Amino acid sequence: MLHIATDWPGHFPSGPQVLAALVEAGADPDARFSGAHTETPLHWAASNDDIAAVDALVAAGADIEAPGAVIGDGTPLADACAFGQWRAAFRLVEHGAHVTFEQAASLGLLDRVEACATAAEPPTPEEVSSAFWCACHGGRLATAQYLYGLGADAGRIGYGDRTPLDIAREQDASDVVEWLSAVAARPVGDSA
Repeated sequence: MLHIATDWPGHFPSGPQVLAALVEAGADPDARFSGAHTETPLHWAASNDDIAAVDALVAAGADIEAPGAVIGDGTPLADACAFGQWRAAFRLVEHGAHVTFEQAASLGLLDRVEACATAAEPPTPEEVSSAFWCACHGGRLATAQYLYGLGADAGRIGYGDRTPLDIAREQDASDVVEWLSAVAARPVGDSA
């Protein structure tokens, strides 16, 4: 029932109250979906950018670090970042979710990106380029510029066969698009 209450498109009337009533009646806030992925209701709320449902599920004891995401079997934060559900992603961070290097880049958490980049075991060039793609997906110009300065590949092909410029255009991140265009990035299939 919790999955139904957090299903697409989310944001249902009285959603948090319904979730609380279901948990009070015995529903497990960490129940797993049966299918190709084992997402919890918190994954679904995060995927829908439904911060009211995120808050209700966290308050009910949902595991914020539960694996099972559509993306790499990750946490609810992995789903939120992958699907560009930024409000839910930031709310999960506020609730204490662990943030990976790529997720920090997606969210423009430059202090965390810098800390990872300067750690005793810094990210590989591939990880830097992947984080760069994520920063462009999130429309995070300062983070993208920082990662580009570390040698990120501006032509890296990411999810959906999209370059950083492709994904920035898709996200209407005009400042990132303008900057990437100036550094001569080209979208897939662009011969100009």
